[in-house]
Amino acid sequence: MALKIERIYTKPADMDGYRILVDRLWPRGISKEKAALDEWFKTIAPSKELRQWFGHDPEKYEEFKSRYIAELDANPDRSQFLELIKNHLAEGNVIMLYGAKDETHNQAVVLKDYLEKLL
Repeated sequence: MALKIERIYTKPADMDGYRILVDRLWPRGISKEKAALDEWFKTIAPSKELRQWFGHDPEKYEEFKSRYIAELDANPDRSQFLELIKNHLAEGNVIMLYGAKDETHNQAVVLKDYLEKLL
């Protein structure tokens, strides 16, 4: 089974899997029905301070990745999140949703790479 990421604002490309929002803030303008989420795991997202520092500036992305990975390593909910992902991957796809406009430089990309190394 596959671990995927998808922007929540796009028409769902894939409804085949466990859909989990990995942003700390609820995406503006998205209803809970439209989101079609199975879960919202906001504590795995970057801290408010890191998110605000990064500001989705591609020039800060490499440093953002390093800082976010350090936060993930220290996150007390990391093992719970990892177990959740493992359990759902055993049954099917897992789709992590995010709200960022930049589909290349965002926390979901970092989180997916991070999880793939641990799985």
